[in-house]
Amino acid sequence: MHQAVLLTAPGASSQGSNLAKLLDFFGVPWQNSTAKEFFAQIHEGDENSIKFRLLSSAGAFLEVIDRLKGNPEDVRLWSRRVHSAFVYAGDSPEILQKLARRLTGDDATVVREMNSTAGDLRVTDQWNGFCAVMAGVRVAASAADVQPSLILNGSNRSGRNIIAADGGATFLTLGYENVAVFLSSSESVIDIDSELTSENFDIRKNFLTAVPIVLYIRWAFADACWNSPEANACLVIDDPLLKPDYGCVNFKELLALMERHHFATNIAFIPWNWRRSNPDVVRLFTQRPEHYSISIHGSDHVAAEFGSRDREQLYWKIKRAVDRMSDHETSTGISHEKVMVFPQGIFSEAAMDVLKRSNFTAAVNTDVLSVDPHPPAIRISDVWDVALMRYGSFPIFTRRYPEQEIANFAFDILLGKPCIIGCHHDFCRDRYKHLLELVNGLNRLVRPLSWRSLGEVVKRSFRQREFSAGAMEIEMYGTELQLENYSGQRQRYLIQRREPEPSDIRDVRADSSQLTWSFADGWVRFELELEGDQEATIRIQFRDMIAGSDGKENFSYRVKTRLRRYLSEVRDNYIVTTKLRFADFVSR
Repeated sequence: MHQAVLLTAPGASSQGSNLAKLLDFFGVPWQNSTAKEFFAQIHEGDENSIKFRLLSSAGAFLEVIDRLKGNPEDVRLWSRRVHSAFVYAGDSPEILQKLARRLTGDDATVVREMNSTAGDLRVTDQWNGFCAVMAGVRVAASAADVQPSLILNGSNRSGRNIIAADGGATFLTLGYENVAVFLSSSESVIDIDSELTSENFDIRKNFLTAVPIVLYIRWAFADACWNSPEANACLVIDDPLLKPDYGCVNFKELLALMERHHFATNIAFIPWNWRRSNPDVVRLFTQRPEHYSISIHGSDHVAAEFGSRDREQLYWKIKRAVDRMSDHETSTGISHEKVMVFPQGIFSEAAMDVLKRSNFTAAVNTDVLSVDPHPPAIRISDVWDVALMRYGSFPIFTRRYPEQEIANFAFDILLGKPCIIGCHHDFCRDRYKHLLELVNGLNRLVRPLSWRSLGEVVKRSFRQREFSAGAMEIEMYGTELQLENYSGQRQRYLIQRREPEPSDIRDVRADSSQLTWSFADGWVRFELELEGDQEATIRIQFRDMIAGSDGKENFSYRVKTRLRRYLSEVRDNYIVTTKLRFADFVSR
């Protein structure tokens, strides 16, 4: 049995509150204790019942080991009742240095300030059991917010470095009286209630305040915290027509690379192009659906078409998009996934509501901030979640551009999020060199990736934890969920999903069977049982909205849309590719 204990000390900073928020986020129960209260607790109860995990500042932890000194009974109970401890520096380098010297037994251990010239921050690749998917990841110190952080420089013969930089360690583990102590040199722990001010969270700028504590929680509470059963992945290329060559993409060549390098590609398909797919390319998609899939990329792909707050206009745009994709599926045999990738990443809160009531499964987007005059505040915890649920509980699964580097993709996977890469055709330049570097880098991560179609990625992305023997608690995000019982025995699932308006729900089904559901405190809840090796698709279906107009576009709009589409293709097929060839020629 696990127990998280937040050690408090007089004059404690807000960092204890930040630790509590992180434990809540991962679903780990915790309690506050002073050192005195903690030692009273370990003297009570069965020595084999609870293994405590301590989280504290260097100052609070120093108080603990001061008490252990010269007290054999406390030392004995400490080694029996304590599993491990996570300690962050706090705001006193002197206390951190004193603690480090006590833990290492090395009076030569020195603490000094880190700066942006400290080289790369390197996660060790020698302890995969702890570092998990982050093993071997590097981030340039110049790209990270290293202030106020410190470097510990000493012999560290009794432990190992987990995150190192030039000149020493920033996160390491040491042993103290047979208990593993994980020491972070960062003054603070990330506040996941902080409001996000950029398009997405960047772990490179928060490396030392976020990575050590998340690695520790994932390791120390592996059996208790929320987890994702698979690490799903997909490459999404925006805009291409299904023609043999589009910009830097040749669909036949790309398929051969997917087969050789083990990845899958989704084309964010513009519904306006539904009549224009080439039969040879269509054949590639219909014959190899495990590698090629298509999602819905807007409707006409005009500027800010889903940034509108007019629900009727949005309804008809979405209806037109779905009708075109259905016609495309009828004429080509390529099934499409009801996943929206917003053109240029622009969306409104109203668009999210209309997508939900049009029974889309989810949206996939790079930006998480809507264009509304007063958008909801998006917190770090919102984008750390499997999907962002702040817009009427219709999910945005976040994707990242390649320039955000392996570190961000790896951290998403550590959190339990899917790995979704967003790009345009020009990322396939130089004979797919840059694409393959990224894909191969991701495939080398310690946790294997399950490359799937974008729709399958969305349906299989959820989080779970064991509720009791034979019962699993599931949090669902998309409006569809694919469940597979691999346990070999009958399993009960308690499924919940955030939903502010239960009156919008038409029904909940597992395959063709209707499920009974309840609502309380903003959550829809229902249960399902599966036999061993049985699977089911769960769908929450919403009531369609009723529009009052036919949504017809005038002649001028249709001409402008056609012109925009053809000019975009000229840009991609001729202007961009010519510039890239010229740049390559000059660089030789």
